Amino acid sequence: MSGSYRDEMLNRMAVEARRGRLSRREFMAYSVAAGLTASAASGLWTSKIAKAAPQKGGTFKVGLHDGNTSDSHDPGTYQSVGQIQIAHATRSYLTEITPENGLGPDMAEAWSATPDARVWTFELNKNATFHDGRKFTAKDAAASLNFHRGESSTSAAKSLLADVTDIKVDGDHTIHIELGQGSADLPWIMTDYHLVMLPAKDDGSVEWESGIGAGPYKIEKHEPGVVSELVRHEGWHREGAYFDKIEIIVLNDPNARQTALVTGDVHAVTSVDLKTLALLARSPNIEVDNVPSGSAITLPMHCDVAPFNDVNVRQALKYACNRQELVDKILFGTGTVGNDYHVSPGMPYYPDLPQREYDLDKAKYHLKQAGLTELNVELSAADSVLPGAVDMCVLYSEHAKPAGINIKAVREPNDGYWSDVWLKKPFCFVKWGARPTPDNMFTLAYKDDAAWNESHWQNERFNELLLLAKKELDQERRSAMYREMCELAKDDGGTVLPMFTNFVYARDKSVQHSGNLASSWELDGGRGYHRWWFAS
Repeated sequence: MSGSYRDEMLNRMAVEARRGRLSRREFMAYSVAAGLTASAASGLWTSKIAKAAPQKGGTFKVGLHDGNTSDSHDPGTYQSVGQIQIAHATRSYLTEITPENGLGPDMAEAWSATPDARVWTFELNKNATFHDGRKFTAKDAAASLNFHRGESSTSAAKSLLADVTDIKVDGDHTIHIELGQGSADLPWIMTDYHLVMLPAKDDGSVEWESGIGAGPYKIEKHEPGVVSELVRHEGWHREGAYFDKIEIIVLNDPNARQTALVTGDVHAVTSVDLKTLALLARSPNIEVDNVPSGSAITLPMHCDVAPFNDVNVRQALKYACNRQELVDKILFGTGTVGNDYHVSPGMPYYPDLPQREYDLDKAKYHLKQAGLTELNVELSAADSVLPGAVDMCVLYSEHAKPAGINIKAVREPNDGYWSDVWLKKPFCFVKWGARPTPDNMFTLAYKDDAAWNESHWQNERFNELLLLAKKELDQERRSAMYREMCELAKDDGGTVLPMFTNFVYARDKSVQHSGNLASSWELDGGRGYHRWWFAS
């Protein structure tokens, strides 16, 4: 056995042992089989596992960015990081993104599909309960998904379930989801942060107003945009939930957030200020988690509003962006250059298309093709979305100015950005969380009738390919379809996508985790609340 393979296997075993899935005896036996001596295996157990084993207890305090007084418990309206984080702490989903970025069970224990992927069966956890003690059943699961469906639904996740034709309840712990066409990604779609499981009412609707859920923690106090206090749900159906209590404090100002971490007022913070990242990392009591992800910065232009309704204007703005400088100066290297299509290098079906370079001559050419010698636009942003968001827009404006493009960076209020600016202002700064598959991302934000089609882009060929790719089980043909869709988004789409950001957050060294971190959202995909623990 090669040394590198053995080390990888031992690291995986250590992770499983820390999660309680591998006993000391099993760990010792496998380690010896891998070539370690008994004494070396014993030392490894002591140093890597016994000291790092999860401990129950304590109140985990988190400083969170992007919380708003307008945030609601209605899962169809989830937009802000504050809503997403609280949802993962208090509510559960059918499936989850694992710390290894795979697909794992949550409220569903197992799932399977017919050969054409048009009927999916989900077997539900028989021990799951809501915070008030009610048993979770198939009726709850069906009602929770149906909440986002139907003509009257205003949910942002409506487009994700547009192919669902029926959801059938089969006893207390099985549902069958029928689709108009096959979808190989349906179990991944069930991880979307809107699709929480909620108690069903007699009329088939769901109870969402109180904030009740079936997640690891239940709400004791909740002031949107200010503070939330949670206590462990003792009836939770899974391992983890090691903290006794959770306190989530909204600290939209990055300086206040990091000061709270350094002074010990909180144990972890989301979205550290990258300008001071190197200084923070030198602190002996702080650990920085820098996680590459598919989280994208987008600058959507409303394609049905002048001047963005001219594809040449859109192309000029794309060529006028020096992407590498934005990554270097705004993200301080904690990200990757984007290429104006919403599929990151870490996602399946990533097409390695020629990189769009910063090219002022091409920007001027497209401006001329639009009949313009000068372009004046406003670009809205708020630092609550990303520390340095406004600075990025100012730097972008400097890039564009030599091409005759004048971009005025508008600093918007932090509170209410998602309700008052995004989807309303014709050119704005947006930070997206990572989605697991291109279909999920395209359906949510680029499909012609998606509620979150932030650029109002309409492309008939793109939408045709989106429907074809959903049901295509041949991976080579499916990959070719996504490649063409990315080409269309790059050359015709209404979104400047300059970069993908790493999730960079920090915690006190007393807070421990397995060593693997999901790249879907901050704080281990929003699940650090139940996966992490205090060191003994």
